[in-house]
Amino acid sequence: MEKALIALAAALAVGVPALATAYAQAKIGSAGAGTVAEKPETAGTMIILEAIPETMVILGFVVAIMLILRLA
Repeated sequence: MEKALIALAAALAVGVPALATAYAQAKIGSAGAGTVAEKPETAGTMIILEAIPETMVILGFVVAIMLILRLA
């Protein structure tokens, strides 16, 4: 039972931040497209702002790996 809970925790550690990141990137992407259409020089800033939420998934993946390694 303990292994199943750890596996569920690892899945949630990746899944929940992935959903939040998808929502954030959808909002940032649509706003970024409008901004770049009006001011093309803001393209670099918008790419950085689009990449920032992705760190949540990366950190969730690291936590999941740590949990899975605890299973072994």
